[in-house]
Amino acid sequence: MTAGGLAPPHAPETPRRPGGLLRHRDFRLLWIGQTTSKLGSSVTGVALPLVAVAVLDAGAFQVALLSAAAWLPWLLVGLPAGAWVDRLPRRPVMLACDLASLLLFLSVPAAAWLDRLTVVHLLAVALGAGTASVFFQTAYQVYLPSLLERGELAEGNAKVQATEAAAQVGGPGAAGVITQLAGAVNALLADAASFLVSALCLLAIRAREPRPERARTGGTLRREIGEGLRFVARDPYLRVLALFSAASNIGLIGYQSILVVFLVREVGVSPGLVGALVAASGLGAVLGAVCATAVARRLGSARGLLAAEVGAAPFGLLIPLTAPGAGLALAVAGGFVLGAGAAVGNVLKGSFRQTYTPSGLLGRVTVTMQLVGYGTIPLGALVAGALGGALGVRPALWTITGWLAASGTLLLIGPLRRHRDLPTRPEPRPA
Repeated sequence: MTAGGLAPPHAPETPRRPGGLLRHRDFRLLWIGQTTSKLGSSVTGVALPLVAVAVLDAGAFQVALLSAAAWLPWLLVGLPAGAWVDRLPRRPVMLACDLASLLLFLSVPAAAWLDRLTVVHLLAVALGAGTASVFFQTAYQVYLPSLLERGELAEGNAKVQATEAAAQVGGPGAAGVITQLAGAVNALLADAASFLVSALCLLAIRAREPRPERARTGGTLRREIGEGLRFVARDPYLRVLALFSAASNIGLIGYQSILVVFLVREVGVSPGLVGALVAASGLGAVLGAVCATAVARRLGSARGLLAAEVGAAPFGLLIPLTAPGAGLALAVAGGFVLGAGAAVGNVLKGSFRQTYTPSGLLGRVTVTMQLVGYGTIPLGALVAGALGGALGVRPALWTITGWLAASGTLLLIGPLRRHRDLPTRPEPRPA
């Protein structure tokens, strides 16, 4: 243990399962479903802006609006979603979200086949799918600790993060291939199918979910939301992590929202090669997720988090330097290091939040932190789009990646820099 009674979060509290979580049937199903869904969403992340650019001739601001619309629901329904997830069984919530997303993404090729597709339709689909994602991601974060033992959470989060990162590598490449062969509109059918696979995997899980604590105790929605807000606001670790996420996501989503436009119109990259470049950059996230638990063991979870997030952010400044030919390697290198740092941080932060937060508050604490962190994502997309329209896409990338490079310094505020490891439970507050 370190000063202040902080125990390393990687120290297992239960005996390790022989063969690891690969032998855990229900986790495998959840893992497969989540990975497939993320693969489909990764295809959409490239295909949807390509539909807007190549089919509907949308500008940089309209493309950025698609990113904003996908993340805006965190601001609109995030807090009530967290309270409802703490009240309701989580697996039915996740199933409903999968089915809603399936229908939404099927509507795009259907509208295109009927010659009725518009930018407004794409925005509505992004907004609806974003709303479903708010409920799904919150429910998933609370459902996983009910499926695994406490000592298995770090391994579970690392496996999910690694395969999600791998899906983000394969998705853009698949999007490029499908777009070249069948058109960007038809690439969205892959995302629709991925939500069906996710729903079928959830249905096959045998474990019986414990009844949510809030369902037993009751309470008003407003009071329950307030409990989650106060817990995050008063906790020195969660508060700093939430503020850092808010600042860094402006930069991350800002540059990602105009990256396709930059590569196609400024650098002259073909749609198929766009997918390959994004996929190559995404390999960093796979490496980061695979190495996250090793980083925590070697450096400590708090120091590993600082090294990953603060050290990686300046590499984003390589992206605006991208040029045709050999200069394309700069976009790959910048995205690779950013992805590696973010993946290590996501694994360590996710495991910390799941073990540190009291179970009855986990849904509300999760969504409060995501509200703060994700709530700035529409702002990042809109700012990047506005800067792209006013200054040009390359100067906009310089501005956004410069912000991202500076955002890591927020993690140096508060107790993180004073400890080797993150705590496993909140310290008692004085009466």
